[in-house]
Amino acid sequence: MDLHVGDIAPNFTLMITEERLIKLSDLQGKNVVLYFYPKDDTPGCTIEAKDFNSHKADFDKLDTVILGISKDDVSSHYKFKTKYSLRFDLASDSNAETATKYGVWVPKSMFGKKYMGIDRTTFLINKEGRISYIWSNVSVIGHANDVLSKIKEQQ
Repeated sequence: MDLHVGDIAPNFTLMITEERLIKLSDLQGKNVVLYFYPKDDTPGCTIEAKDFNSHKADFDKLDTVILGISKDDVSSHYKFKTKYSLRFDLASDSNAETATKYGVWVPKSMFGKKYMGIDRTTFLINKEGRISYIWSNVSVIGHANDVLSKIKEQQ
């Protein structure tokens, strides 16, 4: 799916813990930072998660929910969140259904080996459930600050 600024963000229901599901539709009325990342506890993904975590209070002040999504299972997410004291939810998209809806499940290549994987991408979804900004091929250093700036700009 090819999503653009102004589109209604595709709804999803994903596991965030063994007992809890999260639905995008339940977050309407808040801004949502939906960031897709390849894998828990890898160098770039750790930098990105810690960066969002360090700005959590600023996002809260802007009525904004942070949600990280990867194919990792909830057990892996729990370990990752605990290890780095992350104060926002990580959702498990184990079958890549949500990543596919958002167009971030893509062919990749490493050392000549081709495979499918998540393209590190962040979507800013406004309080009405529309995509208000998209960051593709995210560079993790300083990314959370870029997202915060964009939210402040749109207030």
